[in-house]
Amino acid sequence: MNVLVAVTLFLALAWLFFQSPATETVVDVPYTRFKELVREGAVAEVVLRGQVAEGRLASARPIGPQGAMGQWMKSQVPELGDETLLPLLEEKGVTVNVVAEKKQDGLMALLLLMLPWVLFALFFFWAFRRTQRTLSGIDGPNDLKQFLGGSIKKAEVPDITFDDVAGQDNAKREVAELVEYLRNPERFRRLGAEVPKGVLLMGAPGTGKTLLARALAGQAGVPFYSISASEFIEVFVGVGASRVRRLFATAKENAPAIVFIDELDAIGRTRGTGLGGGHDEREQTLNQILAELDGFSGREAVIVLAATNRPDILDPALLRPGRFDRHVTLELPDRKDREAILRVHLRKVPTSSDVDTTKIAAGTPGFSGADLKNLVNEAAILAGRDNAPMVGMHHFDEARDKLLLGGIRSLTITPEERHRLAVHEAGHTLVAHALPHADPLYKVTIIPRGRALGGTQQLPDIERHTLPEDYLFDRLAVMLAGRGAEEVVLGSVSSGADDDIRQATALARAMVARWGMSREIGPVDLRESEEHPFLGREIAQPRRYSEHAARAVDEAVSALLKKAEDTAREIIRAHRDALDRLVGRLEERETLERGDIEACLGARPSGKEHAPTTPST
Repeated sequence: MNVLVAVTLFLALAWLFFQSPATETVVDVPYTRFKELVREGAVAEVVLRGQVAEGRLASARPIGPQGAMGQWMKSQVPELGDETLLPLLEEKGVTVNVVAEKKQDGLMALLLLMLPWVLFALFFFWAFRRTQRTLSGIDGPNDLKQFLGGSIKKAEVPDITFDDVAGQDNAKREVAELVEYLRNPERFRRLGAEVPKGVLLMGAPGTGKTLLARALAGQAGVPFYSISASEFIEVFVGVGASRVRRLFATAKENAPAIVFIDELDAIGRTRGTGLGGGHDEREQTLNQILAELDGFSGREAVIVLAATNRPDILDPALLRPGRFDRHVTLELPDRKDREAILRVHLRKVPTSSDVDTTKIAAGTPGFSGADLKNLVNEAAILAGRDNAPMVGMHHFDEARDKLLLGGIRSLTITPEERHRLAVHEAGHTLVAHALPHADPLYKVTIIPRGRALGGTQQLPDIERHTLPEDYLFDRLAVMLAGRGAEEVVLGSVSSGADDDIRQATALARAMVARWGMSREIGPVDLRESEEHPFLGREIAQPRRYSEHAARAVDEAVSALLKKAEDTAREIIRAHRDALDRLVGRLEERETLERGDIEACLGARPSGKEHAPTTPST
């Protein structure tokens, strides 16, 4: 683009150079009038330029056809010439100057004619060079290829270590030995050991895969080359493969080093599936990655790390030994790890003395490391909004409610709707309080938040890795208790149970079709397909079970849901007075904490008088 600007400036200067400056106004007059003024002796000087005669009067006077004032006049001499003009000029003593005819008009016309073509040619040349640089890998991502004097500059070493990665102790142990190899590879080589060529980090979003990869490079003190797999794909065919070659060549030149490919599933999906062809840009890029992994001789101290949320859709060629040899799974943090992660994120946050990280960790089950970081940030924002000097515990409580339920909405709710909403949430609360296998209650509210008009929050008191059948059945009963309360108290149901029914149906179907919790169905895998449409597998594969089995699953799911709803209605009828008290208290205060709930309903029963046996359907 700099060339285009330079050419444009050059043409503009040329136009200005060839354009004759007009310091005085020149009046066009007929040739007859021109000669009359010469005869009158009013002309002091004449300039003859080709077929044009310009004359300067001795003084300004009206000379134009409409009486235009001026001192310079111009007229066109007849092409046949005028033999009497020169004698007349000599007779009147007029100074005569003869100059060559100016060619600037023709030159400017030529320049203006050529200008669009010159600009088009320069743009085509610039686009061609840019495409050529892209195909050669020079125009790759800035965080991968940095140029200094025409050579690639070595990537920086991350400034974080394993101390900055809280939790994930198992994953850190898996990759810690790689640090020793990068620091002292000869110690392993003399024993015939080779470092794993590739390490695949698998886990849910936000579990810290990228952070762990950066910490590994920082702990080992080696350059860290990071790129997202989606950046390999471009419109031009061959760009992705070229960038892969450039990436691995750069890492080998600067070994020991770590190459990190984020979101590997963007290009590493199983080949030979889907509706597209087999020779697209994505597959060429994947083939080049496989070739580069095979190209390591075992002497290069280069480790390739990759991260993905969907290891089940990766091509088997990526997962075999010799490519990504080691698979490291990052799980959601448990309570102890959540507390450690919170302490890391609270290093730079001023907190008051009432902030209890143990309590916050206990109240955030299922939160990933990214979720906890977001929780701390939201609490700090709320404290800043309140102009508080420190972040307090109530800020963390409000931030957790905002993340779980959404922000508070201002809605105009009629008294009838508000009463129905209180009955609905009180039903959830009463049944959760009565069933011993249900998770303990944390809060119930009828304040609209997010997409919900109200909510009942439960927080598990233990970390569960398996879900018992009686616990799942109690969850079903709690989910359907809001609808049951509306039916018992108000005599009708509403659309407010839409999300409850959806979640309960999904859970009941999983109990029957995946976990074998139905006596009639038995331990048979009858789950619905979990394939993603873009894989294209389920188009060519027949269903794995018959219509009779599908009907049996539907009947078992329906029976299980009806039994859970009957259990919830039975509890509501047995504790109708407690439910009415809870509804009144909820309409009065809108939000009730655990202590308020227990004060209204009494202590939570420890027996199992309200925990019926899960039906055999």
